[in-house]
Amino acid sequence: MEKTSVKSVLVTLVALVVAGIMPARADRDINTMQAVNALDLRIINKGWDETSGPYTRLPAEMKDSVRSTLWDCAVCSAGVGVRFATNSTAVGVKYKLLKGFSMPHMAFTGIKGTDLYIHHDGEPQFEGDSGWRHVNTNRPAMTADRKDNDKVYVENMDSTMKEFMIYLPLYDGVEELYVMIDSGAVITPGSEELILPTRRIVAYGTSILQGGCASRAGMASTNMISRSLNAEVINLGFSGEGKMDFEMARAMASIKDVDLYLLDPVPNCTQMMLDTITYDFVKILRTLRPEVPIVMLEGPIYPYARYDSFFNSYLPAKNREFRKNYELLKAENPENLYYVDSVNLDGVEDDGTVDGIHLTDLGFKYYADKLTPIIREILGY
Repeated sequence: MEKTSVKSVLVTLVALVVAGIMPARADRDINTMQAVNALDLRIINKGWDETSGPYTRLPAEMKDSVRSTLWDCAVCSAGVGVRFATNSTAVGVKYKLLKGFSMPHMAFTGIKGTDLYIHHDGEPQFEGDSGWRHVNTNRPAMTADRKDNDKVYVENMDSTMKEFMIYLPLYDGVEELYVMIDSGAVITPGSEELILPTRRIVAYGTSILQGGCASRAGMASTNMISRSLNAEVINLGFSGEGKMDFEMARAMASIKDVDLYLLDPVPNCTQMMLDTITYDFVKILRTLRPEVPIVMLEGPIYPYARYDSFFNSYLPAKNREFRKNYELLKAENPENLYYVDSVNLDGVEDDGTVDGIHLTDLGFKYYADKLTPIIREILGY
């Protein structure tokens, strides 16, 4: 019997659709759905309430005390998320961007897209299974002047209550955001047992920490660590601006109920900066929050530095200055201070970056997998 070709199968399916025997999929019209302001749900991974916008990352009062370039990064919503539970058979999103930003080496889905995750009930399916599963990502507008975005992530679900999470854009900001559900469906802020509000980690650093260049928001390292540890991880990564400004140390010390500070500033600092300001930056945190553990993460050795003689010398020299100050601080007080090297931080095969510096999803997975067990051991999560 002659095998049916793929082409003939496709032709048959099209014919069935045209004949009305097999209905074509009819996507849900998002404008017929109920819009719920995300601010009426639970906003996670924010350090302060008094910010300049609902999804920006620094206190409004800091605008005039930090560089304009740092502030421009602070209005990005990196790491911020919305937690909720609903019995809706469909879940979507509508939101307005602040900037319409773009970069040549990062996908728009990561820069200004949003990710929907669902919590999987039942037995863990693999080691370290957090229960969170990616559902879908919206494809954001490709032009700077179009800031309105919407997406029905999923439909045709059953009407049992389910736990969800939406991650906001990594390199753009959000002016307003609505979760879209069935008319008449129930929606709540969700169970506090998922992404526990009593577990809070503050991560400070550079463009890599901010999420450059994840393909989508959920793949940024802080969001991976958050899911793994069932904790809020406040992303204070600022592209090009993780320069250990003392104002930032004082601001971080003001965040309530912090369990741990993760410091990853080396890529944005010169060797001289690391020599002269590391001690004072960390000292401010230790003085103001002596009870909170601090993890100092040294800078990565970029793949090309293995072959470029200048960077092969310079990047390790920066790390030596960083470590020297760690040892000075550790000698003063050995409590609650930890140092993590960058060995295999972006992977063992040098395939973890998109441009020799910023991470791909693979690189972020390596980063999170290196840091998560260290944080878990320190905090006993």
